[in-house]
Amino acid sequence: MNTKQLCDLAVDALEDIKGIDIRVLDVGDKSSVTDIMIFASGNTSRQVKALADNVAEKAKKADMQPLGIEGDESGEWILVDLGDVVVHVMQPAVRDFYNLEKLWGEDSPAVAEE
Repeated sequence: MNTKQLCDLAVDALEDIKGIDIRVLDVGDKSSVTDIMIFASGNTSRQVKALADNVAEKAKKADMQPLGIEGDESGEWILVDLGDVVVHVMQPAVRDFYNLEKLWGEDSPAVAEE
């Protein structure tokens, strides 16, 4: 599975569970760790967990075992590492606080508003 297909799979999985404000950033030129970062929000810890679980489950069904899943015990911010694609699922307050989109890309809402 190529990076685009993996990215599409992750975005589809997030959309299935009604992920909020899904953003895809190409960070291949800024990071040696991954090529794509996907950001999405869920309103509650239960939704954040469901979003991350759905990404991991769909990846497994496509024979792409996640390299790691971090943060699933609290449900505030869960990272699903799929290698070339890293998915961050966060509650809105956590996402606003860390503002990773601004750190990694120019397409974040905070940058666009300035």
